Amino acid sequence: MRDLDWDGCRNIRDLGGLPTPLSPTGVTIEGRVARGPRRELLTDAGWTAARGWGLRSVVDLRNEGEIGRRETDPVVESLDALCIVHAPTEDQSHPEFQAVCMPILDSPEYWQHNLRILPGHVRGALAAIAGARPGILMHCSAGRDRTGMMSALLLANAGVSAEDILADYATSVRAMASTASHSAPTDDRQASWTPAQVDAWLAEVEPHVRAFVADIDETLDRLAVDVPTRRGLRDLLTESKDCSGTGNGRCAMAGRPRP
Repeated sequence: MRDLDWDGCRNIRDLGGLPTPLSPTGVTIEGRVARGPRRELLTDAGWTAARGWGLRSVVDLRNEGEIGRRETDPVVESLDALCIVHAPTEDQSHPEFQAVCMPILDSPEYWQHNLRILPGHVRGALAAIAGARPGILMHCSAGRDRTGMMSALLLANAGVSAEDILADYATSVRAMASTASHSAPTDDRQASWTPAQVDAWLAEVEPHVRAFVADIDETLDRLAVDVPTRRGLRDLLTESKDCSGTGNGRCAMAGRPRP
């Protein structure tokens, strides 16, 4: 099953198991990349489950001010060494990003603007994923918007259909609706939504998701993502051979990580 039971977190999901013609198995490979919300929500049992899944690397898409334990987060024991890479997709101090994206940060409508305004940030996040050791947790705050954008890029590059990418995004929206807000520094209006509001929202934003993944090669061209990175990201989700030795293990923090 794609849903992962890591205690403390909802909306944790393996990007494996989705149909693609680019994989010899016919589906994206499980155990390579997981998507989710802020890792500080994980309990000791959650970290144990994550290691059992094969977690080796974390690519954190958040802004620096969002990182760290909050008072309501669980206290966990020290963890085994884990490669944690900080690769923010945003710069909320950027004037155009503030004006254009900040009002719609909970909508996939902002994804195209993020790529246009801050291509280097998105390109850097893709490179961080390509360079990480497989068994990667990719996450932001709620695991829905920034993580949704990056998941859409990874899945489209791996040959997954727009329909399945849209369904993956919708799963995260449904998972995080009517929950405590995990967003910082902006308010998360979806935290109070009813199922009916979620259904209406998904119908409204569906065209934005479909447009975003319509031509992945053109998108990666605009981002100036080089061929080795594209190939590495595609192989990560489509090559059935063992890739445990791939990735250059670039870490923002070595040794014992903070939880």
